[in-house]
Amino acid sequence: MAIELLPMQWPLPVGVRAAISLRRGGSSSGAFTSANMGDHVGDSEQAVAANRSALNHQLKLPSSPLWLSQIHSSKVIDSSAWQPNIEADGCYSKTAGAVCVAMGADCLPLLLCDASGEQVAAVHVGWRGLVGGVIEAALLHFDQQPLLAYLGPVIGAADFEVGSEVREQVLASVASYPADSSLETAFVPRNNGKYLMNLTKLVCLKLHKRGQVACFGGDINTLAEPERCFSYRRDGTTGRHAALIWIE
Repeated sequence: MAIELLPMQWPLPVGVRAAISLRRGGSSSGAFTSANMGDHVGDSEQAVAANRSALNHQLKLPSSPLWLSQIHSSKVIDSSAWQPNIEADGCYSKTAGAVCVAMGADCLPLLLCDASGEQVAAVHVGWRGLVGGVIEAALLHFDQQPLLAYLGPVIGAADFEVGSEVREQVLASVASYPADSSLETAFVPRNNGKYLMNLTKLVCLKLHKRGQVACFGGDINTLAEPERCFSYRRDGTTGRHAALIWIE
């Protein structure tokens, strides 16, 4: 069975390709059933290697993806600096054949490219990365605009409960931006003193405020779709999706 891929409505420029893996179609079992792409979550090395190999063949990738050891940081590397087990949360490239990849299972895998198809990036965005500036770090690599962004499967606004301390940190990270009414609806207060946070809206806000960026996707709620999506908050022990982008 082929690994299930997310149907992406995204006007990619000629010469750029992208894909996002979903849950079904791989070799993993148990909590990782079945197309787990994460080698850091407790799944067997053999199963993860088989899943990654199957994805490579299915997509006819020009080279092996540049897998990262994601640490919720603001570090975004150039593909030329990649090495095995490198700790970073984003990869940028303007080199044909270099496959950038970001993983997620509630955190948002973000794909970026410029409209001319000469630069691409894959970024792992959770609330810590959002606060730390991983989006801004990724955008600094691009030397021309406009850009196109695709937001992969992410925990939905109706399910992402955070404390007031998280809300304060996120709001502080956008305090220097011009006032935007979107902030008023990015956090919905709950009766328990916590908030529901719209990560998709906040990511798009940051993208729009830093330049000419058109956003697509972001409508797949990982927590609400157990058949198609991994979710750390829902399951604890679980697999990871992979979002890939490359220049042919």
